[in-house]
Amino acid sequence: MFNTVLIANRGEIACRVIRTLRSLGIRSVAVYSDADADAKHVRLADVAVRLGGAAAADSYLNAGKIIAAALATGAEAIHPGYGFLSENSAFATACADAGIVFIGPSVEALEIMGDKISAKAQVSKRDVPIVPGLSEPGLTDEQLAAAAPGIGFPVLIKPSAGGGGKGMHLVHEQSELAGAIAAARREAASSFGDDTLFIERFVQHPRHIEVQVLADNEGNTVHLGERECSLQRRHQKVIEEAPSALLDEATRARIGQAAVDTAKSVAYRGAGTVEFIVSADAPDEFFFMEMNTRLQVEHPVTELVTGIDLVEWQLRIAAGESLDFGQDDVVLTGHAIEARVYAEDPPRGFLPTGGTVLSLVEPSGDGIRVDSALLDGLTVSSDYDPMLAKVIAWAPDRASAIQRLQAALDDTVTLGITNNVEFLKLLLAKPDVVAGRLDTELIERTLDTLAFRAPDFVAAAMILDALGTRPDAGPWARHDGWRVGAPAASVYRLRSGDETATVSLLAGDGTVELDGSTARVRIGDTSTRFRFARKDDRLSLAQDGAAWTITDLRFERAISAVAGANPELRSPMPGSVVAVFAEDGAPVQAGDPVLSIEAMKMEHVLKASGPGIVSLLVQLGDQVTGDQVVATIEGNTDE
Repeated sequence: MFNTVLIANRGEIACRVIRTLRSLGIRSVAVYSDADADAKHVRLADVAVRLGGAAAADSYLNAGKIIAAALATGAEAIHPGYGFLSENSAFATACADAGIVFIGPSVEALEIMGDKISAKAQVSKRDVPIVPGLSEPGLTDEQLAAAAPGIGFPVLIKPSAGGGGKGMHLVHEQSELAGAIAAARREAASSFGDDTLFIERFVQHPRHIEVQVLADNEGNTVHLGERECSLQRRHQKVIEEAPSALLDEATRARIGQAAVDTAKSVAYRGAGTVEFIVSADAPDEFFFMEMNTRLQVEHPVTELVTGIDLVEWQLRIAAGESLDFGQDDVVLTGHAIEARVYAEDPPRGFLPTGGTVLSLVEPSGDGIRVDSALLDGLTVSSDYDPMLAKVIAWAPDRASAIQRLQAALDDTVTLGITNNVEFLKLLLAKPDVVAGRLDTELIERTLDTLAFRAPDFVAAAMILDALGTRPDAGPWARHDGWRVGAPAASVYRLRSGDETATVSLLAGDGTVELDGSTARVRIGDTSTRFRFARKDDRLSLAQDGAAWTITDLRFERAISAVAGANPELRSPMPGSVVAVFAEDGAPVQAGDPVLSIEAMKMEHVLKASGPGIVSLLVQLGDQVTGDQVVATIEGNTDE
């Protein structure tokens, strides 16, 4: 076994790998960018090496710097995690050239399975079923269009390289083909540097089912059951579970064997995942999609139902050990389900968020596991993937596992970072999800039916009142209704997202008990417990999975010369200024674009809410935080 292993990754996966390294007595080396200098994985590792600037190209994608760090720290092996360089054959080759073990499959397996066209050709030799279509290198636009009628509409146009749904287009009729093919080529070239396309039948009511495999250097290969990953949004997984509620035992055995045959077709070694598409209308029929030649984000659900530490076996196989168990020894016990916690704002179109963690509570208890990179006081930037943590629940049966996960999400608090926890809870409560009637389009169909809770402005005002809005200024400077004699009403003007409210409080309206970061609000016979954190003029509240950031507008310049218009333009998310449309000091009218903010490849144009003169507070290329004031518009252009 290795003495020292470097983790070429960050976030929760780096923390998770370090956990297994520590249990095996292996020295861990973390690498980090300037943006991650205070990250959790840096603190957990035995040694940490700075790579460079925040940009991935200067840090986590810089193979030369990572290998240099491994050599400098005496690391005999590199664990790539997932994403970044985990499926990069050139990086695996560079590791071998430097005498360092790449904890993953062979370069040949990476190259064959990294190209969807070559992967389909390879597994077909083993009689693994593939989706009907045309997948050959170098297909022209004309060849793709000509193949569609024979395949049968609807069809999918897909890039051969990359993943994550980028460049994928669903086409329902012949007239749509030309535009879809052209768009797919542009997007594939932009995202992956390769515009090779193929075409295949679109499976109606598709379910995404993947099988975990392990293979050693002697060719011993087993599967560890399947995972259902059908709950997706824009082709990105949201909730995963093991085993699938769809498959019977006979189909489970067949799909597992198909995954083993896929791995053997490239003499696979280590941990990998074979992904299949299955129609909900024909659950006994499955088709190969692709093989992920690395650890998957959702691997914890497999670990919980099998009791097998996948990272440990990645290490053992890379060190030359053989599997000490066979297929008959793999037993699936109970049910596990995982929810991905993202820094995003679902009610506002899933805009990426960020900020500083003001108060952190992570759930625990029987059957609960949390893989997380969060810390109190940690700053979450927009430089990398917005996933913050994974909350996983195990129970003897599926219904109990869902209930445990919902309860765990109730106890998940990351104040200061707007996240998707309430969205996850609402999704888990949908009747189709509870019943296991899943497909990859379910979220898009039901998104508009999710009833997010409105901000509790009354509770926020009562907590602010209890805290005292200006406790250091003495009673004469307070703005909360204090005066000699009978108190006047405390009037609060509050905002949360796009909603505003005015709340008037009088003595006797209710009570608030504060205990550290917990507030119990009593109004009449109703008592509600909140977790809260206050920073400047903002109050962050969380209660049973729902969370809000509420701004006290009395300490902002909230009065505009134009009635009904807000003089401040605030960035809806952390990101960078990628375009400036208005000149500083220039007049604008309502609806005029002022500047554009980009984060996680999502661009948001900020427009004037009324006429006035622009004062720009940022410039092109600046990094901004969520809710930061980036411009003001004051005065009337008619004056």
